[in-house]
Amino acid sequence: MAAESAAGPQPNSDIDGLSYEEAREQLVGVVSKLETGGASLEDSLALWERGEALAKRCEQWLEGARKRLAAARDHAAHEG
Repeated sequence: MAAESAAGPQPNSDIDGLSYEEAREQLVGVVSKLETGGASLEDSLALWERGEALAKRCEQWLEGARKRLAAARDHAAHEG
């Protein structure tokens, strides 16, 4: 397989270290690239896979935030 250009799809191994905001920003970029079209089928599939991984990362962050909020509410309820 040909090497990806700097502007092309990136490997997904870096996604686990992204903040919610970074993952969301990259996901917006992926969606934009897919919507404009013009990429080869291979590049489009790689973008789609990266988008799926980025969306999963965003969901992980949101789920963690939900759990922290629930824990804070429980803690506040037991103190009051």
